[in-house]
Formats: sequence, structure tokens, C-alpha cells
Amino acid sequence: MTFKEKSVENMIKQVATVGSSTYQKIKHDIIFGVLTPGSKLKLDSLKDRYSASLSTLRETLNRLSSEGFVESPEQRGFFVKPVSREDLIEVAELRVLLECHAIEKSVVNGDTNWEGNLVAAHHKLHLLEKRMLSGDYSERELWKRYDWEFHLALIEACNSMNLLTLHSILYDKYLRYQMLMLSYRGESAVEEHRAIFNAALERDAESAKRYLEDHIRNGLVHTLEAV
Repeated sequence: MTFKEKSVENMIKQVATVGSSTYQKIKHDIIFGVLTPGSKLKLDSLKDRYSASLSTLRETLNRLSSEGFVESPEQRGFFVKPVSREDLIEVAELRVLLECHAIEKSVVNGDTNWEGNLVAAHHKLHLLEKRMLSGDYSERELWKRYDWEFHLALIEACNSMNLLTLHSILYDKYLRYQMLMLSYRGESAVEEHRAIFNAALERDAESAKRYLEDHIRNGLVHTLEAV
């Protein structure tokens, strides 16, 4: 590869990194309520806030629109997607459908590496949950990151990248509602996680599916009470 070709390649990588970083930052701020539901996303303001070019912002917002985090009514610009009870229920039902199917496949297919990753993910989550049970809520974002890592570890041996990609988007949509409205469910959520974890390690796919569905639905009921 010539010096010029290397320079072009590096420039492309830098542009891709900036785009990805802008996407992650804006998506994070939508999920965690920094950018409020229904608010208009003005490109000039976003340019200063995220240190991104207008072309990068348009590309990012179009991507987030395709994923359902942003709306772009014709000729009216971009808006953070509003929230509603109906949308929350639909997201939760789709999560049940995809995640319960994925955990069944994963429990059947998972190898020792899958087991090791699952044990590590549950251990990290459980330690943080214990802190929260004691009244320490200072690591809310870390808690949800560990929660995501645990749920991903449960299903990542499903052998379907399409399923995992769809689940990731749904999980983030569900997480958005939790971050906007949810208080910690406490001991019941901890016990639900433990039941799912134990059933998965015992390769009891039916029990793992049942416990997982109960966990998602219980979280839905809890969140709906705050909507």
C-alpha cells in the first residue's frame, strides 16, 4: 500500500470513528433523558454540543430515525421520539418474543466459554445490585450496563447475529423508558436475575424462558405505574 493510500485509509477510519462517536453520544443522551422526548434536534445546536459536522449529524439522526429513537416529519426537521404507554408495551412484548427465543437457543448451544461469560456477567451485576439494595444508587448507568451485559451473556450463544442486533435496539428502547421513569425494583429483580441465571447454567431452557418472561413483564408493570 502506498503512502497516499494509507493516508486515505486513515482518513476514512477517522471519519468513521467520529461518526460512530457522535451516534453513541446522541443515542446515550436520548436513552438517559438528556435530550427530552419530543424535543426538536436543531442541527446548529447539536453541532456545537457534539463537535460534529452537519453531514455527520444528518447521517447520525437518519440512522437513529431508522432505529426508532428519532422522528423526522417531512420538512420539519428532527425530533426525539415521544414516549407513550402503547409504545412501551409494544417494545416489551417484542423483547419477550425475541429474547425468550434467543435464550432457548443459547442455553442449548452454549459452550464452556458461554458459561464462563455468563458467570462473570451475573457476578458483576449481583455485586452492584447488593450495593443498590443497601441504598447506594450512585452508579445508575453502570448498573444498567451490567444489566445489559448479563442479558446479552444469556442469549449470545443463540447463533444469530440478526437476532442479537434486533434485540440490542429493543433493549435500548426499553432502557430509555426505564431511565426516564423507573425506580429500582429491589430484591424482586435480584431474585429474578438469580433464577434466570441458575436455570440457564442448569441447561433448563423452558425454566429460563419462563423466568425471563416473568422478569420482563414484571419490569413492564413497574414502569407502566410511573408512566
